[in-house]
Amino acid sequence: MTSLRVNPKQEFDSTNKALSKMTQLKRLIRYPLFILGVFIILSYILVAIFSPILTSHNPDLPNSMNTYGRPDGAYPFGTDKFGRDVLSRVEYATRLDLTIALMVAALSFTVGSLIGGVVGYYGGWIDKVVMRVVDVMFAFPAFILAMAITSAMGDTVQNVIIAIATAYTPYFIRLTRGEMLTVRNRQYADAAISVGNPSWKVALVHLLPNALTPSLVQMTLVSGWAILDAAGLAFLGLGITPPTAEWGVMVSEGAQRIMTGEWWVWLYPGAAIVLAAFAFNLVGDGLRDILTREEQ
Repeated sequence: MTSLRVNPKQEFDSTNKALSKMTQLKRLIRYPLFILGVFIILSYILVAIFSPILTSHNPDLPNSMNTYGRPDGAYPFGTDKFGRDVLSRVEYATRLDLTIALMVAALSFTVGSLIGGVVGYYGGWIDKVVMRVVDVMFAFPAFILAMAITSAMGDTVQNVIIAIATAYTPYFIRLTRGEMLTVRNRQYADAAISVGNPSWKVALVHLLPNALTPSLVQMTLVSGWAILDAAGLAFLGLGITPPTAEWGVMVSEGAQRIMTGEWWVWLYPGAAIVLAAFAFNLVGDGLRDILTREEQ
């Protein structure tokens, strides 16, 4: 009869992993608002992915016989001035606005972190030049800067993403530069240099990943701000224009009917904007608290 032998080291490792997972779960439970924000964002993502299945009406199909129809069983969010289903347009707009938010956050995070990491590590004249440019860009509110860039480049989704990402890139440059000034004096930085690594590898491979914590938090906040900025530009007639299904465009169209009582045309897309920005801010605040506590 054979006996089964358990490796004590394997058993110890598996127990440690289980305890680590339980500890991480308990940490998350301490932040219910963070979980709420993640849940809302995931809900938006699911709506964006499955919007063709969820919608019962073509979002771009007009119906002159049912303009400004009040919400009912057939049209839960009512119809707009062309008789288009507001619910379908809100769902399809989710895909576009989330794409803009995530692309803006990813682009500004990538470019800003790389520039901030390089100037923070090398310093000297390149640091002075870049930081003076950053100071000039900070002199303008991000939305005003994005509005100017969009006006110059033209009204396309790609130009809106580039304009808003450009406006928020200085935030990541400054954050990453500040962290890089700290981590470049750590012992592991000296160790990486002493074994013969080239300076670019030390900066980008060994130090930059340790300088990205504040930027990761900022990335979630920028996602929410990007939704507000894209909607604001569309409301002013810049960037994304009708008949594209976009939250800002829909609010702009509904604002013309506030005094006449067609509240559903602007209320639902406006609520979608506010809830999305709120969710990203919840996630950003939660991430900051979690990462700060872990560092302590």
